[in-house]
Amino acid sequence: MSVAQGALFGEAAQAESAGAADNRLREPLAHRFARVPAAWQSVTEPFIDSNEGRALAAFVDQRVSDGAAVYPDQVLRALEFTSPDAVRVVILGQDPYHGPGQAQGLAFSVAPGQKKLPPSLRSILKEVADDTGAPSACRNDLSPWARQGVLLLNSILTVEEGRPQSHAGRGWEALTDALLARVAAQAEPVVFMLWGAAAQRKRALVERAGLAPHFVLVANHPSPLSARRLPLPFIGCRHFSQASAFLAARRAGQAIRW
Repeated sequence: MSVAQGALFGEAAQAESAGAADNRLREPLAHRFARVPAAWQSVTEPFIDSNEGRALAAFVDQRVSDGAAVYPDQVLRALEFTSPDAVRVVILGQDPYHGPGQAQGLAFSVAPGQKKLPPSLRSILKEVADDTGAPSACRNDLSPWARQGVLLLNSILTVEEGRPQSHAGRGWEALTDALLARVAAQAEPVVFMLWGAAAQRKRALVERAGLAPHFVLVANHPSPLSARRLPLPFIGCRHFSQASAFLAARRAGQAIRW
């Protein structure tokens, strides 16, 4: 990525929402797509111009018009931090947090100032500390990871308040599959962390689209219901140190500060 591209992505990533507590989507979904960084538009534009993309936008816009609280406002924020060819790690989530003031467009992350962390995020930060021997650089907002080339992507990018998976099956999956395939097609090896059954179903897509020998790590979802469950408990999976070792060996000088 060039210096100019880095400046562009850096400026976009550092522009925080003025009203972090009110994270409801309030504008047509097409407006969010229109502001996607140019490096991702080869994926996002064909999608939003397709029948499936238009149907998704019509559905989301209608739910907002009906008065539903749809989260997050920054629907495509995960794409603002890095170009596809600069992604070093992908962490794949399911859908955004469905409580007010939480989701901010980055998988598993919550807005700065959130004192009560979602249980999944608590598990993630605990695993970082246990695995690396040091507390995470993050406390709630995971954008410091995103700024280092970690794509924090959910499979479904909108949700309604109190209704997890409420926007599943509406078309987001086609877009996020295409985004994953675009990252997998880059020439440099990437670490893919697939947590939970839904994320693990993307493994074949990643391996099929991959040009480089990517490193795929799988574990249970970090939610309390499954984080310690056999045979692939998230707690103790050591994905963060494994990712760092792989990047040090295959992409020298590009370790992530977790």
